[in-house]
Amino acid sequence: MTFEEFRQMATISMEEICSEIFAENQASIKIKKEAVAVKNLANIFNTALRLSNEKGFQSMSLRDLSRASGLSMGALYSYFTSKEELLEMIQNQGRRLTRTVLTRQIDVNAEPDVMLRTAIRTHLYLTEIMQKWFYFSYMETKNLDKPQQKKSIDSELETEQVFIDILDAGSRKKVFHVENSVLAASVIKSMLQDWYVKRWKYARRQVSVEEYAEFVIGFIESALQINRA
Repeated sequence: MTFEEFRQMATISMEEICSEIFAENQASIKIKKEAVAVKNLANIFNTALRLSNEKGFQSMSLRDLSRASGLSMGALYSYFTSKEELLEMIQNQGRRLTRTVLTRQIDVNAEPDVMLRTAIRTHLYLTEIMQKWFYFSYMETKNLDKPQQKKSIDSELETEQVFIDILDAGSRKKVFHVENSVLAASVIKSMLQDWYVKRWKYARRQVSVEEYAEFVIGFIESALQINRA
């Protein structure tokens, strides 16, 4: 799958997640037309992430969000009652989308080497599309309250577990040579994180997400002494 093909699929998934959030919060969201609510939720989330990456979520005021999103303060309060509630909605959107896209793209009946390549490529493509959310989640975890910190940490561990399971399956089938699948998955996750945490570095070097994905796949497969027989 090319990055552009993935982008079209992920855009649909983002709309689905916003629809789920709308459905789950209908009691508190005052806008009753789903199409309008989903469009505005996506606008609110994207604008909040952009402002948070520029100045930090704690420093961003709801008035800042109102000006940047083009929605009045009254309109914002139609969707949430506080910054804390907004934060919860933003975090839930990102976690759900990551889980949904990875689950849909990885064929559990495929061979482990195919699953590994798909998981790496999918994660990188998703972080390219949602770079602001992933960067926000990475940078803001330390500023969250304890329950939110735990959710953020659990989400990262959940993603690592995807790779652990693939590596274990490959080791059992003797496709991979893995001495410690937990540490190997942690290293893979670090390489994936580098793409969105230090995005400026790759932009300066004119490295595309597809090029980086192919490099990471080749590097990891070489480290795992992948058996192509």
